[in-house]
Amino acid sequence: LALGQALNDCGIACTVVPEYLREWCEREARTPRPEEQAAIAQEQARRIEDAARQTTLVLTDTTPLMTAVYSDLLFQDTTLYADAARHQQGYALTLLTGLDLPWVADGLQRDGPQVREPVDARLRQALSSHRLPYQVVYGTGERRLQNALLPLTRLPKLPQRSHLLERIAGLRDEQVLNRPWRCEHCSDGSCEHKLFSGLLARRA
Repeated sequence: LALGQALNDCGIACTVVPEYLREWCEREARTPRPEEQAAIAQEQARRIEDAARQTTLVLTDTTPLMTAVYSDLLFQDTTLYADAARHQQGYALTLLTGLDLPWVADGLQRDGPQVREPVDARLRQALSSHRLPYQVVYGTGERRLQNALLPLTRLPKLPQRSHLLERIAGLRDEQVLNRPWRCEHCSDGSCEHKLFSGLLARRA
């Protein structure tokens, strides 16, 4: 991950835990069945917890919460949310990628662009309903990376925090940095914030 590389470049040692689902799909040459979802979520959690015992900072893509979301969307199974939320509560920060980038095919794991919005809506609703704070990351290239790095500077226990601050100190364009957004002031009909509000309204 670019985020992990950027942190290591700042002298902040971190371990990156990749998505177990990708490994599972490549090994089995198919997507999971409903009864296999829980084991995939548990293995993802186990790998994250193992990494956390060995290093100070862990980056993971993704978490059991995403497995719970897919179980809900694909199989109408909501039973994985509770355990996934308890696991997520142990995180110092949750970064959620915005839908401002075009969809890209990614093997067996990605069903198509029509799934992005329902997945995003369910994920945000799960985070909000379990009172799990998160930061949305927007932008492209270096801008997106900087927007992901900025919230990390607010973590009080982050080692070598000053080095990370120095990396982004020269960034002055306020559009690059994440900031509170007032959706009622947005006039862009394709705005992802407005899109998300509409999705929640349709689900209610």
